Amino acid sequence: MADKLLDIKDLNITYNTEIATVYAVNGMSLSLEYGETLGLVGETGAGKTTTCLSIMRLLPEGIGEVTNGSIMLDGNDMLNLPEDKVRELRGNIVSMIFQDPMSSLNPVMTVGDQILEVLKTHNKDMSKADLDKAVDDMMEMVGIPANRKNEYPHEFSGGMKQRIVIAIALVCEPKLILADEPTTALDVTIQAQMLGLINDLQKRLNTAMILVTHDLGVVAQTCEKVAVMYAGEVIEYGKAEHIFDSEKLHPYTRGLFDAIPKLDEDTERLVTIDGMIPDPTQIIEGCRFADRCKFATDKCKTAPPVVEVEPGHLIKCHRYGK
Repeated sequence: MADKLLDIKDLNITYNTEIATVYAVNGMSLSLEYGETLGLVGETGAGKTTTCLSIMRLLPEGIGEVTNGSIMLDGNDMLNLPEDKVRELRGNIVSMIFQDPMSSLNPVMTVGDQILEVLKTHNKDMSKADLDKAVDDMMEMVGIPANRKNEYPHEFSGGMKQRIVIAIALVCEPKLILADEPTTALDVTIQAQMLGLINDLQKRLNTAMILVTHDLGVVAQTCEKVAVMYAGEVIEYGKAEHIFDSEKLHPYTRGLFDAIPKLDEDTERLVTIDGMIPDPTQIIEGCRFADRCKFATDKCKTAPPVVEVEPGHLIKCHRYGK
């Protein structure tokens, strides 16, 4: 067994289109232990989903390209494995809960057959009776009666579709789940149910998880570690208590916390972070957040250092450099 379940080092990803080259992920590094939960936080366009797709080797063919770096998953070099070996790992070692359950499911297959398809791919020696029982058990585990396995996705509500997607992702008991904003399309009550379900199944199966989200509240409830992404970079990384309790934070992370409405204060306008994320088609030598940062100086025109402000708490910012 490898020391770490997931180890990403200096990952760079571009999208090459006819119009321009988009620098989606820039020098990203992070790691994940077995059974651990990591929250991947950042605004739209930060590179969170692209990172997850690269772990699964599902970047758009002919457009998405890993230009540098390495991804080691359970001792496997994901960027250099043959495609047939990667297919053996998908669903078996690593699974992904995609963002929109409405479009993730095949509308012309019953939900039971879609769960069964994953099982049969990775368990070729199982008998039909054992396969059927495993499908029934998985549906019951996610809170859907097994007698509904012959129904089609359009016969289920949004929350139940998400449960089916979770069942497909977990049926082979993978070591890593990539949950790409699994509660975005759901109302608050169903959100809480889904997060509780994912946490319960994760503990039961000892599965590690990367949870992609915009919601710091969700991260506080579910994650042991947090990585904050901005413009394709991890600009802060640490345990949840580092991010939520420390006075030392990256200016962008501080801006995210300041933007959260406070129930005990009466304010006319919410706090915002001025400006926009930088153009992803441009190569930026210095700090990518400098144009929006109230602490920016001339030094920020150069690449910021990664500083360990306390054990295990890393911030990429000149403020904490020597």
